[in-house]
Amino acid sequence: MIVDDEPLAVRLLETFVSKTPDLELMGSFTDSVEAVSAIREQLPNLLFLDIQMPDINGMELAHMLPPQTRVIFTTAFKEYAFDSYEVNAIDFLLKPVRYNKFLAAVEKAKERITPSPTSSSPLGGGKEGAVGGSSFFIRVDGELRQLQADDIVYVAGMKDYVTFHLQSQPRPLITHMTMKAVEDMLPSSRFLRVHRSYIVALDKIRSVDRNDCIYIGNEIIHVTEAFLPAFHQFLDGKIAK
Repeated sequence: MIVDDEPLAVRLLETFVSKTPDLELMGSFTDSVEAVSAIREQLPNLLFLDIQMPDINGMELAHMLPPQTRVIFTTAFKEYAFDSYEVNAIDFLLKPVRYNKFLAAVEKAKERITPSPTSSSPLGGGKEGAVGGSSFFIRVDGELRQLQADDIVYVAGMKDYVTFHLQSQPRPLITHMTMKAVEDMLPSSRFLRVHRSYIVALDKIRSVDRNDCIYIGNEIIHVTEAFLPAFHQFLDGKIAK
């Protein structure tokens, strides 16, 4: 998908997509608010995203993406390059975007995106998550610690750090990561981001009150507006009829 409030920039990227093998355009948007719902519904693997936009800017939108959607930023302002690492962007293209740079970024995306078994195009549909529901390592106090996905209750973000709250121990593990990186590692069928600073294990939720507050572990987490549609969709599929 393409999101850019400049129609000329959108048309240029559409032209690049049309002549690039293995890319399938799922939609183009000049309105970032409209784009959010389409992205969550269609779950593209790759998003070409402008940064300076009204209503929701590109950095804000990147924090709202489902875990299977990866970002290539397109912008005229190189000072945003450092910020792009915060959301684990695949690449950062300066406008006016040249096709050779576009193509190089797409090749990076191919290396980092695994297509789902039902996807008709390598960059067409969503993926399940990097750890596949088993285990992975994080760096804690200078050593690598292996975590089992089944042991995670919720993850909380604190600026450039995250804390993993586990069933097996009372104290959380703190590591230098971004929330976006955590989303990319955890299987999306079992974990959901419900707040800019929280990802929860769906099978560890004890209850949800009428104010969309989740009771999980020793924490009460309020589901914020940006993440409500996906959370309500999960609940609708789980409520006994």
